[in-house]
This record gives sequence, structure tokens and C-alpha cells, in this order.
Amino acid sequence: MAGKYKESAESHSSTDTTIGKEAEVPTTKTSSPSSTTSAKKEPSDEDLDNLDYPPPWKWEKLLLGGYSQSRMLKFKNPDNMYKCINLFAGVAIMFYGYDQGVMSQVNLNEDYWNHMGINPIKGNQRNVAAEGGIVSVYYGGTLIGAFIAGSLADRSGRIKAVVFGSLWALLGAVLQASAQNIAWMCCARVIAGVGVGAIDCVIPVWSAEVSSHSARGAFLAIEFFMNIGGLALAYWIEYFAYLNPNMAMAWRTPLALQIIFIFIIGIGINFFPESPRWLMKVGREDEARLVLKATRKGDIEFELKGIKKVVKYELETSSANHYWAMLFPKDRYSRQLRWRVVLAVWLQIMQELVGIGVITVYAVDLFQNAGFGENLSKLLAGFNNISYMFSVIFAVYTLDRFGRRATMVWGCVGMALILLIAGILDKYAQMKGPNQRAFGAGVATMTFLYTATFGATWLTTPWLYPTEIFPLNVRAKGGAWSVVGWSIGNGIITMITPFLFQAISYGTLLLLFGLNIFCLPFVVVMYPETSGRTLEQMDTFFENGNSWDVFKASRNIRDAGIDDWRWTKKLKEEDLQELEAGRRMSSAARSPEEDEKDALKSWKKRPAYTFKRMGSNAGLM
Repeated sequence: MAGKYKESAESHSSTDTTIGKEAEVPTTKTSSPSSTTSAKKEPSDEDLDNLDYPPPWKWEKLLLGGYSQSRMLKFKNPDNMYKCINLFAGVAIMFYGYDQGVMSQVNLNEDYWNHMGINPIKGNQRNVAAEGGIVSVYYGGTLIGAFIAGSLADRSGRIKAVVFGSLWALLGAVLQASAQNIAWMCCARVIAGVGVGAIDCVIPVWSAEVSSHSARGAFLAIEFFMNIGGLALAYWIEYFAYLNPNMAMAWRTPLALQIIFIFIIGIGINFFPESPRWLMKVGREDEARLVLKATRKGDIEFELKGIKKVVKYELETSSANHYWAMLFPKDRYSRQLRWRVVLAVWLQIMQELVGIGVITVYAVDLFQNAGFGENLSKLLAGFNNISYMFSVIFAVYTLDRFGRRATMVWGCVGMALILLIAGILDKYAQMKGPNQRAFGAGVATMTFLYTATFGATWLTTPWLYPTEIFPLNVRAKGGAWSVVGWSIGNGIITMITPFLFQAISYGTLLLLFGLNIFCLPFVVVMYPETSGRTLEQMDTFFENGNSWDVFKASRNIRDAGIDDWRWTKKLKEEDLQELEAGRRMSSAARSPEEDEKDALKSWKKRPAYTFKRMGSNAGLM
């Protein structure tokens, strides 16, 4: 019957993304509403043993680094390998945070202004544009680096792609620390961006494919805790560097310290195992088996067979697994990939539109505009980063407890209200008077609350979501598209923010309030709930939904005879058990038409208990 799934692993959620779980492929194929149900032929062992592997990429040997069985770290207990992989991935993600935040106080250094030829900043539109441009060109580099690394990771392996990114990042760091003028600095920023974009694209995919993430929620918290820890580290290094009377060293030293991270990443990655899925894809089955034995407990043959199935499917669909085909599809399979690409890219852009880049990069300006002195503004911005870092821990609870949709929706609502209050308070904080300091304190409080709310809701979801919607055969390229969206959003925000602060002052916060409200309907209408669902079930949604409207897609899936059709709600463990037993979900008592009707009605006209039910039906409670 359509809609029944043969589950051989746990759910694909924020708490489960092992290769064994990810390597599942559908054993039945559910038709679209306009066609009949047809079964997908299960490949035989003979088919899997006679795969037509592609020849090695001819340029692979020219790339430095790579996987070596003799060089790989070895542990008697696979859990120790798992911890090392996660620690190393955390260091790489910390570097990404450090590199993103390192310009926050460099932009305030007068010696830096003089070298770049942008002094004075205030009141000079050309210099304001140059300041924002130096920061934003970096994201043009990350966009390019993501595209290149996504392709290299599939052609030459994850490890070589990371080494490639590290070389670019190293060159960029050296050039930034020694920059003498604005052209030099812009070129250095682009080069560094290429390297960071490559690393940021590949590391999450590599760590997910190599390690057995049996506690993905906890690892996710550690991952982003270290990410914001890197941002905070960069800030405090710069703060103490400013105590040095040599102002040139105050901005060059933090930029040069990136090199430490880069050496750890570029050299260290060569001592770790390669992705077993990539090894299998290029016909290195024995090495893939050895990697699985080093990183898994118990029998690995079932998982190895699952990887073979995925590789077989990837080889069969290789003509459609290119960037161009994913963006400009010619068949139904490619159109489904484009749908996923748009969701991933737009989610990353919305992450920046809600305003976090303004707060983290230009926090000192924000506090100074609220009436605080320069030194106190720097201290407040530093402590805000520390608060931001610890707020990430709450993301484990919000993501797993409420699901992706509810986390993002209530995050938008909370941030919008905070920014509205902050904007109003900021208006009065900029007016001389006896209550100016009190209004300034209110702005500072709202800023701390905003970053904490973002860290607990929107920080992690846009990075987690692509890993849950893209098929394994395009996972690396899906990660690249995600970084593209992040680059576009960051580039735009960091470019226009200096203008906004000078042109509309406190109105910047009110504008961000409006952008949070703007993002809200996109999340509610466009994004299906992925929490608690396997990769196989996500494929079913994109194969049968046939609509960008998740409510309408739910109706289409229900009409196709599929039991799991409530894509506005998180799939709970008891719901999954009922699906496996072939029974209708107990939470599916209402139809999607009723859900949509309720979502459009004004909650003010309904009693409180009804509003709660409406939110529950829309997947928000």
C-alpha cells in the first residue's frame, strides 16, 4: 500500500543522522496523485557487486592532501574516533565564526581607516560605502568557494576539498594581515572567503558521513556553541589588542591569528578517515569497509549495503546532479531538486534578513548610537557575544521539542517584538535628557534578548534543514547551495548596514522588525516540517506534494493515499509507530482544508483554547 515504509533505521531528525540511517533508499515508490502506484525494483546483490564506477578524476592527483589508511588515526574504541571527528569539526566551525566576526572592531580602528583611505567614516558617503564593501566582498568569495568545493568534494573527496579551502584561506589571511590599501584588502577578503566557503560547505557533510551521530541534537549544540565561541573569541582578542598603543598591531594581529586555525584544519584533516560513501562511489569498497569498522560498533555489512544502494542510484541519476541541472531542470526529478534548492537558499537569506548580521558585526555602533561611550559599547558587545554563545544550548530543546517550523515561527515573532521595543527605546536614547541613560539601558537589554532569541531559534535551523531535505546523492552540492544563500544574505546586510545607521539611525531596528514580519508567512506556508522524518519520507513529500504551499501539498499527499500527510506538524515517535503499523495517525483528526481555514482566521475572534488548537494544527504548538 502507498505510504507504508520499510524502516531499517531510526528517524532522520536532529537527533539521528548516521550514514546507516541516511543511506536508506525507498523500497517502495509512491506515485503522484495523477498516476498509479508502482513499485521500485529492489537491486539484487549481484547488481550491487557490479556497479559501473566512474574513472578517477584526471586532476585529482594535482590537489594536495587526501585520505591515507596508514596515516589515519586509529582507536580501539570507535567512540573515541567519533569524539575526535566531532572535536575537529567543532574547531573548523569555530574558525568560521572567528573569521566572520574578526572585522567587527577592525572597522573601528583609525590606523585601519588611514591605510584603507576611508578616514573619516562619519558623514562621508563614499567612505561609508567602502567600509561596508570591504566587509561584504568576503561573502562573494564564500559563494564562489562553496560552488567549487561542492564539486571538488564529489570529484576528489571531502578531505582534498577541505585542504583546497585551507590553502585559499591561508593565502587570504596572510594578505589581510599585511594589507596596505583598500584594493589589497578587498582582494584578500575575497580570497579568504573562497577558502572559508569551501571549508564551511564540506565540513558539515564530511562529519555527518564519517561519524555515527547517535546524539545529533547534542552535537548540534556543541557545533554551534563553538561557532559563536569563535565569533566571541575574535571579538575579545580584538578588544585586548586595542590595549596595545601600536594601533597597526591592534587590527593586524587578530587577522593574522586566523592562520593558527587554518594550519590545524588543513593539516589535521589528513589524519582523519574519508567519507565511506565517497570511497564507495569511486569503487574503493575495501577502504570504505575499513573506515566503517573504525567508526562504527558491531556489524557494518548492512550499512555498507545501504551505501551501495545510494551509490547505485547516484550513478544512475548523475546527469541531473549538477548545479545547472538543479537550477534549470528538464525533468521531474530535477524539478524536485530545484524545489529543495530554493527552500535551502531562501531560508539562509531569511536568516540574515531577520537582522543578526547587523547586531554581531555592528554591535558597537548600535550601543554607541544608544548613548554609551566607546569603551563601554565595546564591553557590552563582547558580553552580548558570550550571551549569544550560551543561548545556542537552548536550540537543542527548541528544535527537538517543537520541530523546525514552530522554532522558526516563534523565533520570528519573538525577535520582531524585541526589535520593535528596541527601536522605540533607541529613538529616545538618542535624545539628550535625564532619562537618556535609562532608555539606553533598555536598548542594551533588548539587544541581549534579541541575540539570545536568535541563538535559540534561527541560528541552527537554516544549517540543519538542508541536511534533512537533500537526497544523499546531492548532499555536498546541497550544502554548497545553502552556503550560497548564506553568502547572498550576509553580503547584502553587511553592505547596507553602515548606510542604514547613518541614514535612519534607530529606524534600522524598526526596519528589522518589519523584515521579521515579512519572513513569517514564508516559513508558515512554504516549509514542511522535517523533524522526526526519514530521508525516505522527505523524498515522498517532494515527489507527491506538487505545491509550494505546504497546506496544499499536504492535501495532495493525503489524496495520494499516503498515511503521513500532516507536513505542518512534527512527526512524533508514536505517530511513526502507527504509520509502520499501517494505521492512521491519531493527530490527523482534522483535514488540511480545516488547518488552512483556521490559519487564515483572526485569532482575536476565537476563544483561547481554539487559538491553541489552531496553532497546534499548523504545527506551531
